[in-house]
Amino acid sequence: MYDYIINGGKKLHGEVTISGSKNASLPILAATIISGKTTKLYNVPNIEDVKITLKILETLGCKIKRDKNKVLINSKYMTKTRIPDELMRKLRSSVIIAGAIIARFKSVEFSYPGGCDIGARPIDLHLENFKKIGVNINENSSYIECKCDKILTKNIQLDFPSVGATENLMLASVLGNHEITINNSAMEPEIVDLANFLNRAGAKIYGAGTNIIKIKGVERLKEVSYKIMPDRIEAGTFLIAGAITGGTIKVNDVVPEHIAPVVAKLRECGCEIITDKKSIYLSAGKKLKAVDIKTMPYPGFPTDLQPIFSTLLTISKGTSIITENIFENRFKFIQEIKRMGAKATIEGKTLVIKGVKKLHPANVESTDLRGGAALVIAGLSAKGKTRVKKLQYLLRGYEDFDKKLRLLGADIIREEGD
Repeated sequence: MYDYIINGGKKLHGEVTISGSKNASLPILAATIISGKTTKLYNVPNIEDVKITLKILETLGCKIKRDKNKVLINSKYMTKTRIPDELMRKLRSSVIIAGAIIARFKSVEFSYPGGCDIGARPIDLHLENFKKIGVNINENSSYIECKCDKILTKNIQLDFPSVGATENLMLASVLGNHEITINNSAMEPEIVDLANFLNRAGAKIYGAGTNIIKIKGVERLKEVSYKIMPDRIEAGTFLIAGAITGGTIKVNDVVPEHIAPVVAKLRECGCEIITDKKSIYLSAGKKLKAVDIKTMPYPGFPTDLQPIFSTLLTISKGTSIITENIFENRFKFIQEIKRMGAKATIEGKTLVIKGVKKLHPANVESTDLRGGAALVIAGLSAKGKTRVKKLQYLLRGYEDFDKKLRLLGADIIREEGD
C-alpha cells in the first residue's frame, strides 16, 4: 500500500505528454483474442488495469511480451474460455473480455466483475443484448455461462448508450455471417478507437462515433499493429491541475475535440486556453469563477472528470451546481475534500459547492480512481503537507502520475503507507 505526500501551494508550469488511453486500451486488449493471431499494440499505458487485463489474457493461454508501452500478444494457443474469478473481481471492465471470447469460441464463463465502487454498474444490459444476438445464458450463484451456435442478425435498441454494452456487442458480433445494428450506441472516442482497430484487422464496422453502429460479420481477422489513442481523461486531469494551482501548462499528444466540454468549462471559469492539433495550452486566470456542470454521455461533460473539476470549483468564486447523471456514488470523494476546508452539500444527484479562498492540507483517503485524482489535485492546491492514502485506486488509471507532476514543478513523492 502506497501514499502520496504532497507539499502543496506551488504553481505548475511546463509541458506534459499524455499516455495512451486506459478506456481504449482495455477493450482493444480484449479484442486481440478474436483473431487467434499475433497483435502488436503501441502506446499502451503502464497502469494496473492494463496489467490485470494482460494477466487475464495470459491465464486464458495467450503469449504476451511487453516492452514499456509496446505489447505483443499471440492468442493462437488460447484454449481456455473461463475467466478466473479472482481476476474478474479486480476489474469492472473485465466483462468486455466475454464478448471477445464469444466471438471466437461461442462459449464463455465468468463471474460478476469488481472495480471501483462509484455506483451500480450492472452487467444486465450486457447479458440482455447477448441474448438478443443468439447467446444462451445460464446464471448461477457464482458463474455466468454463455453459449451460442451462431450470432444472429439483429436490430438492437439500447435503453442507454452504455459504452461497455456497445463494446461487448461489437466484439461478440465481429465474426460470422450476419449483420448487427446497434441503435442508441455510445459515441465515445474509445468506441471509435476499438472500431478502428477491428477494421484494420479486417472487420466491417460502420458508424462508430455516431448513435447507430452497423456490424457486418466477417470470416476471420488478420494480424495487425495499432497505436492506442491518447487518454482524454488524463489530459483533462492535468489541465485542471494547472488551473487549480494557478499555473501555466501545455499537454501534448492529445486530441482537443475529445475534451471540448472540459475546455469550454475551464474557459468559463476564467482560464486562457489555446488549442493546437495535438496540444492544449492553459494559463490559469487570476480569479476563477464558479460554473455549473451536468455530466452526460459523450459528447457531453465526462463523468470521469467530474470529481476532478468539482475540486477546482471548491476554490472558485461563487456557487457551483454539479449534476451527476451517470454514477450515483460519484460524490463519495467530497467528504474527504471537505476535510480540507471545502464547503459542499449533496442533494441526491446534485452537488452544491460554495467556493472558498483556499483549501487546507490534511490526511485523506482515496475512495475510487477519479476521486483519488481529485484528492491529489486538492493537495497540490493546499499550501502545506497533504497525505493521500489508498493509491491502489489511482494507480489503476494513471501512468507515472507523480513523475509527470514533478516534471511540472509539483512537490510530490510516493512512499509506503499503512
